[in-house]
Amino acid sequence: MKIIHFSDTHLGFNDLDVLNDDNINQREADFYDAFSQVVEQIKEIKPDYIIHTGDLFHRSHPSNRAITFALEQFKIIDSLDIPFILIAGNHSTPRTNLSSPILKIFENFKNVYLSYEQAYKKVAFSDVLFHTLPHMNDETKALSQIELCEANIDKSKKNIMMMHCSVGAFYLMQEFGEWVYPSDKEYIFKMMDYVALGHWHGFGKVGKHENVYYSGSIERTSLGDKRNSKGFVLLTLKETLSVEYKEIAIRPIVQKEIDCEEYESSVSKLDTSDVKDALVEIRLTNLTALQSIDIQNSAIKELFPDALHVSVKREFKQGTNESTARDVEALSLEEFFLEHIKEDSKEKEFERLKHKVQELFAEYEEAADDTL
Repeated sequence: MKIIHFSDTHLGFNDLDVLNDDNINQREADFYDAFSQVVEQIKEIKPDYIIHTGDLFHRSHPSNRAITFALEQFKIIDSLDIPFILIAGNHSTPRTNLSSPILKIFENFKNVYLSYEQAYKKVAFSDVLFHTLPHMNDETKALSQIELCEANIDKSKKNIMMMHCSVGAFYLMQEFGEWVYPSDKEYIFKMMDYVALGHWHGFGKVGKHENVYYSGSIERTSLGDKRNSKGFVLLTLKETLSVEYKEIAIRPIVQKEIDCEEYESSVSKLDTSDVKDALVEIRLTNLTALQSIDIQNSAIKELFPDALHVSVKREFKQGTNESTARDVEALSLEEFFLEHIKEDSKEKEFERLKHKVQELFAEYEEAADDTL
């Protein structure tokens, strides 16, 4: 038995305000391309089952374009006559019962089996039983629903558990409705042939469990995600479990560094041969506040004309009271100025100047507001 497991496709995600030739946000188009690649792999591999563990869409009320794209792709998948089992994730689940779940739009597909009602649901076939636990806004309800998984195990069949939550880690992404699977219920995993997880965006096995896997996302929803490898899981269930990670092609993220102690020399040595159409992150290191004013963001971006997008992080010299990396767009002129005078002032004098600077900038902002 072969099963393709993918997740966190986040259709409709957009970012960076970059449009492609079709006047579509380029990052949004990247997610559609990644999904299409998985569908092409499904057509080639011809698995017995396909499972998706949540966050099909990036929002519970996606755009018309995202919905249209999904319907087109589901029509292709449905035509393959392969059962496709899909659960809701937190991004695709309405926050109130007043809204209709978006996944209902797929109910008329013959080979699509949906689980979105915030409760345990079993999806049974002659040789396998899928125990689905979609996202639940009320995590206090989760325990009773997990216990239903155990109660419905059928030892005459393969048993697959599907969830969208955090397993093996007691920290979250600070998103609405997230929940952590209780560790005292992990013994249920041993009763399953495979546990398919969604929510975390990196592929990998969870802890000591040999059959519990996150497939990861198929694209990155944040420039903080530095993974250049995205894809899906192909699992084979016979007497034993075999898990294979299948990579797809995504837009790369490339990191470069400019040492501001030797700025001109460091810039001249930059290798830009690998940045075409890439997401580029530049770290300016050993930076002083005065340099930070002089080195313009636009000048850095001009060094990479072939990149899709360039972001700049600034790491100030230790001792300038600014040792953490920041996105240059987040730094205001007021912060730059204060950092500069702080280097050359005694503490008491700096406090006096600080209040004066804040007053001047407040007056400037008030005057600017009056002209709008």
